[in-house]
Amino acid sequence: MNDIRNYLSQLGLPSGDLYGLPTSEKRFDDGGQYRFEVPGIQGPAAMKALLEQLDNYGIGIHRVTQTKGIMFLLDSEIEQMLEYAEKWKVELLLATGPRATTDTSASVNTPEGVRMGYRLRGQEQVIRAVEDIRRAARLGVRSFMVYDEGLLWLLNKMRADGFIPRESKFKISAHTGHGNPCSARLMQENGANSFNPVRDIQLQMLAAIRAAIDIPIDIHTENPKSTGGFIRHYEVPEFIRVAAPIYLKTGGSVAATHSWDTTEADAKKRAKQVALVKRVIDTYYPEAVVSPK
Repeated sequence: MNDIRNYLSQLGLPSGDLYGLPTSEKRFDDGGQYRFEVPGIQGPAAMKALLEQLDNYGIGIHRVTQTKGIMFLLDSEIEQMLEYAEKWKVELLLATGPRATTDTSASVNTPEGVRMGYRLRGQEQVIRAVEDIRRAARLGVRSFMVYDEGLLWLLNKMRADGFIPRESKFKISAHTGHGNPCSARLMQENGANSFNPVRDIQLQMLAAIRAAIDIPIDIHTENPKSTGGFIRHYEVPEFIRVAAPIYLKTGGSVAATHSWDTTEADAKKRAKQVALVKRVIDTYYPEAVVSPK
């Protein structure tokens, strides 16, 4: 297999998983190695409760992500979330809808169909997904989570042509099921601004993905029960070291599922999880550089 490894190297890709766990020298534009992201914040009440509780802990985060879909939010709710994003100086990232789990097809709910993830079925669903993004963009949102590679390709073209705002940013979701350097490179080339690999990615695999791409990597420090329920807080210092620049997706273990309707009480629990992860970083990798707000 050495000829395959040599060919990968010629493409600028790692020749295998990087068991040596090299330290990443890549950084965010502001020099930071890591940022905090709290996903699963489905509406303004939960967002406000989360950010207020983080203030109580004296912790600032960088991203708040709604995962259920733009189509489930009223215009007034989006506008309120944008107000909170401006007040607390966080990036608001909304998820694209519709997706497979809300389509009329039952395939995604079968044992075999689960492999399709949240990908779109048919061109009409693609058009509706673009319109979901255009609606949020008209209200001022500029960051979106994307679940379908074809949709990402199209949005990248539309962004370049000015059909949607040129400053739009796209995060590729873990629900597309990617977990290797070649897939990560493909997503970067197709316009992803950050890449979320599968949730159980191991350190040597993560190091290889970092070697293949320059965009930030989004890593779950913990997970809802529906996607394994595992908590990886003690691995976070190594996540940062080998994968910077990295978004630490924290608070997921509070939820039962990916699209969990986070209550205000749940949001406060998610804030506590951020504080727990920060403690691990401060204790075991104190020299790690967090991006300023």
